[in-house]
Amino acid sequence: MSGALGGLLGLVGMSAVAGILVTAAVAPAVALSGMAATNTINVFDSLPEYLSIDRLSQKSNIYASTDAADPVGTRVLLASFYEQNRVDVASDAISQFAKDAAIAGEDPRFMEHGGVDIQSSFNGAVQTLAGGDTRGGSSITQQYVKNVLIQKCEVMTDADEADACYSDATKPTADRKLREMRLAIGIEKKYEKADILRGYLNIAGYGGSVYGIEAAANYYFNTTAALLTLPQAASLVAIVNNPVKFQLDRPDSETNGAANGYADNKFRRDYILNEMLKYDKIAQADYDAAVAAPIEPVITVPSTGCQTAGDNAFFCDYVTKVLKNNETFGATAEERLDNFTRGGFDVYTTLDLELQATAVAALNANVPKTYNDWNVGGVVTSVGVGTGNVLVMTQNKDYSQDPAVQATGANYTSVNYNTDFAYGGSGGFQPGSTYKVFTLAEWLKEGHALTERVDSRRKANWGDFQDSCLGVQNWDGRFNPRNDANEGGANYSALQSTTGSINTGFIGMAKKLDLCGIRKTAETFNVHRADGKALDQGASSVIGTNEIAPLTMAVAFAGIANNGMTCTEVAITKIISTDGTELPIPASTCTQSVEPGVAAGMQYAMKTVMGSGGTAAASNSATSPRLPMIGKTGTTDGAKDTWMSGASTKVATVVGVVNVGGNNWKNQRSSRSNLLGKYAATARHRIWPIVMSNANAKYGGDDFPEASSSVINAVAVPVPDVRGKSMADAESTIEAAGFLFVNGGVTSSEMPAGTVANTDPAGGSSSTRGASITAYSSDGTGVTIPAVIGKSEADARSTLTAAPYGFTVAKTEQITTDKAQDGKVVAVQPGEGTASRTGDAVTIVIGKYTAPNADASTDKKDE
Repeated sequence: MSGALGGLLGLVGMSAVAGILVTAAVAPAVALSGMAATNTINVFDSLPEYLSIDRLSQKSNIYASTDAADPVGTRVLLASFYEQNRVDVASDAISQFAKDAAIAGEDPRFMEHGGVDIQSSFNGAVQTLAGGDTRGGSSITQQYVKNVLIQKCEVMTDADEADACYSDATKPTADRKLREMRLAIGIEKKYEKADILRGYLNIAGYGGSVYGIEAAANYYFNTTAALLTLPQAASLVAIVNNPVKFQLDRPDSETNGAANGYADNKFRRDYILNEMLKYDKIAQADYDAAVAAPIEPVITVPSTGCQTAGDNAFFCDYVTKVLKNNETFGATAEERLDNFTRGGFDVYTTLDLELQATAVAALNANVPKTYNDWNVGGVVTSVGVGTGNVLVMTQNKDYSQDPAVQATGANYTSVNYNTDFAYGGSGGFQPGSTYKVFTLAEWLKEGHALTERVDSRRKANWGDFQDSCLGVQNWDGRFNPRNDANEGGANYSALQSTTGSINTGFIGMAKKLDLCGIRKTAETFNVHRADGKALDQGASSVIGTNEIAPLTMAVAFAGIANNGMTCTEVAITKIISTDGTELPIPASTCTQSVEPGVAAGMQYAMKTVMGSGGTAAASNSATSPRLPMIGKTGTTDGAKDTWMSGASTKVATVVGVVNVGGNNWKNQRSSRSNLLGKYAATARHRIWPIVMSNANAKYGGDDFPEASSSVINAVAVPVPDVRGKSMADAESTIEAAGFLFVNGGVTSSEMPAGTVANTDPAGGSSSTRGASITAYSSDGTGVTIPAVIGKSEADARSTLTAAPYGFTVAKTEQITTDKAQDGKVVAVQPGEGTASRTGDAVTIVIGKYTAPNADASTDKKDE
């Protein structure tokens, strides 16, 4: 504006600013006198006096450890996360060069004024009026106030509110400057100069996402704030004046790049150095050396995000999902994530880096990251028994959240195959026969024994299954499961079915149980579908058709090994805030899934899986040291996925080789399906023992409790006598008694044709519940050996050879001292009443009298 009007308005404006500055000039004296500012400075009446300084946004770190007993002392950084790369440090951790450079370059009278430098502010006001914009003049305290106000905007979750807040904190107006002055005076009344300077250096922006002197020293010069040299300190303080113009991480910049020695930054740096010399902060020799020093940044990009965690990236990702999903860390997912990325937390995790490295090496040696057109996956998860600590979590893929990177090859993925969908995982995988352990648990819970037998014949007409939740389910024609090894036994025991993983044996067990009960028992071991849906409880689910995360199965097996006490998984052992406070963390919840006696029966059976003849013998025999271990294998239809799951009393491990995408999966049992030159189906038995060998050596293990006889041995019950009954009645009677009825076909018998001739075992004897009782149907043509004992030889022969018997008779003699039995039949073989056929051979035993020895009862006293 020019002319008379402009001069008049300029004079009025200058008068107003002058009044403000005179008022501000009085403020330090007021503050020192202890008088309330509002008693004397009316122009400030409507402005706030106090500014709360909240915790600064800082990066959070996730650590793992090589020693669970000392997670802090042996910590290894996995990754850092931040919205602003800042590490808040104490004053004594900041180089004196940096402190002096800040004062000399930004506010030479910082130690004398009371928050507002009147001279600088007056000069800035004159420039503002002359140019129509706010120019300079802010003290370090005022700049600190401005940054604090901006930080308050940064943490707002509502974008519109944050934008409005930022605009209000940075708008180029006199009233904003006036507010800064008032708040700066309030800050000076509350805090020491050293604390204000420290706060300023920690809060200031140094270009991009770099905030605070410590992060700036790390990023630009790969050093710490405490170890900054004089020229380095001056260069960093120079950046604060104009971060975009003076930052040192753009070597190709034409105005401030490597080619011209970072000319813009050097100009500002040398100005600061000259100011430091002017105010006697450095000597002439120091100044000369610093000005002559070239600017040589050593850009050190900080660890940010789980992609920097390498082999531990998927576990790192899981930890971030725990932080995001658990209400311990905030009311909403957005608030929880914001707290983490801004909070400056040190998060210590359960990962055992030594065991993890072993698992990674074993997986890499046996499962490639890619295999032609088969998107093969390999997973290993280990959990501490009784603690729920996730000790191992790895897979055969490279971690990346970047879609562009993922598009470069099937070796990249962001999906964690070990976890539930809500925790970064997939929709889960069918665990196959490893799921059978929950039917085993329900079997024992319901009072059945391991040696009790069931109908295990292969068939398509399995009939009705009891289901207390959904009602009776009929599975006739709906599935016809076979056994992987084509076992043909019709009457396997629960123990045999577990040892050999007999599909039809477990379906037969389920026939005697409640399908809803099996599901509920699985849920007591914290088993759930990875996609969050309810577990299926149909008959087919018994052999493992639900999609479940490997981590879930590891937790369940740890629960079995822990005598039926299942402890939910945990990945975090400790979280420490920036002020050293230890924050609450989600704890493992332990629940008694089954009674210890039932768990002991499960352990007994699952130990046989690891022994000779068991499906997991290969894993057991290759483990060293070989401690007591339980296990169960699993193979899905077509050998699409193969599993080895097991545990000692200290560590549970699940290993899987699975299809993770596409329809070009391979049958792992095919001789053509080799992985890295080795048979694919046995990769699990090469990986699992390597991991468990390390776990056994490090964590040890104890004997499992002895199972009771009642859990192992089935109750012996009488076999009903069904001779003479129709076969239909006999079947009903035998099955009602708890046995499996087997039709043995037709046999010759004196019983009426079509009725039961006899059974094996015979009626009246005892056998274990569930055992097979074979019934034979009479053809009606048989005879029974008549009563001939006591008859003379001649009469016996006459009876036996006459119709309808027609037996061929043979004779033997037997000495008798009973004269009445002389020449008489004393026995017959087969015995009287025994079923036989016409013409069969019968032997009669004839008594032959011999007088007793007269001397047999005489005492021989001379001997």
